[in-house]
Amino acid sequence: MGNENKQNQEKEPNSTKLKYVKLGFHYLISNALYLFLVPLTIALSHFSVEDFIHLFHHIKLNLVVVILCTMLTFILTTFYLMSRPKQVYLLDFACYKPDSSLICKRETFIKKTRLVGDFTEESLAFQKKILERSGYGEKTYVSKALLDLPVRNLCLEEARKEAEMVIFGAVDQLLAKTGVNSKDIGILVLNCSLLNPTPSLSAMVVNRYKLRGNISCYNLSGMGCSAGLVSIDLAKRLLQIRPNSYALVVSMESLTLAGYDGNVRSMLIPNCLFRMGSAAILLTNRSSDRHCSKYQLVHALRTHKGADDRGYNCVFQKEDINNRLGVALSKDLLPVAGEGGRAVLDELEKSLGLSEWHMEPSRMTLYRFGNTSSSSLWYELAYTEAKGRIKKGDRAWQIAFGSGFKCNSVVWRALRTINSANEKHNPWIDEIDSFPIHVPEVEPIDC
Repeated sequence: MGNENKQNQEKEPNSTKLKYVKLGFHYLISNALYLFLVPLTIALSHFSVEDFIHLFHHIKLNLVVVILCTMLTFILTTFYLMSRPKQVYLLDFACYKPDSSLICKRETFIKKTRLVGDFTEESLAFQKKILERSGYGEKTYVSKALLDLPVRNLCLEEARKEAEMVIFGAVDQLLAKTGVNSKDIGILVLNCSLLNPTPSLSAMVVNRYKLRGNISCYNLSGMGCSAGLVSIDLAKRLLQIRPNSYALVVSMESLTLAGYDGNVRSMLIPNCLFRMGSAAILLTNRSSDRHCSKYQLVHALRTHKGADDRGYNCVFQKEDINNRLGVALSKDLLPVAGEGGRAVLDELEKSLGLSEWHMEPSRMTLYRFGNTSSSSLWYELAYTEAKGRIKKGDRAWQIAFGSGFKCNSVVWRALRTINSANEKHNPWIDEIDSFPIHVPEVEPIDC
């Protein structure tokens, strides 16, 4: 172990140096034209009128050299402009708000969990404790199949219905907001971790909206809560090599088949934490769309800790000893997850030195909609917009953690001030004035 630790310590400085070398090279290439023009401009600023006259007479005598230099400059400039990565803009996004008939109050959740009949008293008490500490309010949503009693419709057909409802609901709103014709969409990236049917969910979107035959279509599964930003990064990379394109990104999670009906504590926690929701995002690289886009993508960073065994195993889908399928959270995550999503936010606030104002969108999203997995980030951004907090030039930083174990982040720059009065399809808009609200540390459930 001593030698291994020593080798790891030796590798870390080298990897750090290599990272900065790569960053330096990227900066040099990206700004080559500017680095060339700035010294040239400074040099020319010291020329007198006589110097320019002398230079002009010298050029007249060397016409061939001038032509060659002009051609070389033109070629280099053209090459630079063509090699620069295309700017990616976020035209708009939409978050699905389910019907009020799908609201699942915390008391309702506990009662229905008891009526399932498969849980021991200890498991029921444990789930109640998790829910009390979750930071959730009384208006989070679950799928219809989970509200029906007796629970007998937990099948693929019901899971497809749930997926169609949340996906089409978000995409319909997005297309209505942007006015973009579905035939103009050239890239589709959809992510859902636990539901992976055949045909895929992305194929379901292609069929519903009759997307064109040469669309670049991707379906990401098993990538956890941070998959939404993985999808954004993938769409960005595709847009940088495909001119004049639109990319549709859809983030969702399925609840119908994700429930666990056993009694292993580490596998019971996801039952209490995840709720229904989805988001659809439209990206573009068309320069003509810049004036009507909300944000410009500034940076996307992905960090994967899957090489570490603890990171790889911390969130793991498997069967328990009775062959009941569920998602297990390892002991490395149990102390945090045992307090619900609230503790993750507390740790982020402390580690990054953020204020309560910065954390408000995340806490209120957790309270109002619960953890909607990869789409949660978009409910948080929608909250910020509904509050009228997005001003032109502001930067928004989205951070997501997921199984694997991964940490992904994206930075956006606001291209215009967002007027909340114009955000008619925002899921918060009809109740935003009642937020923020105080969420007690523990809210007992009487049932």
